[in-house]
Amino acid sequence: MDENKVIICRCEDVTLKEIRDAIREGFTTVEEIKRVTRSGMGPCQGKTCGLLIAKEISQMTGKPMEEIELQSIRPPYGGITFEEVTKGTVMENDK
Repeated sequence: MDENKVIICRCEDVTLKEIRDAIREGFTTVEEIKRVTRSGMGPCQGKTCGLLIAKEISQMTGKPMEEIELQSIRPPYGGITFEEVTKGTVMENDK
């Protein structure tokens, strides 16, 4: 199996090769790699790929894992419809 074809971020289909290329280009934080490859921006918000990317950064740069900061994880909010916006629907918690 070609190691570079391994999918690191399943949500955004980012491969190990793309992660390694980004690190070689000088992006050496999880946040930077997230921004240039979109890894960690899918529904799981990097819960799966974040640690894998941090491990790859550690291996390629020689930086200890303890010093690598993980990406910001945002809570999964759902969208609202235009109908809810135009009607001014009040949520139960907003009363």
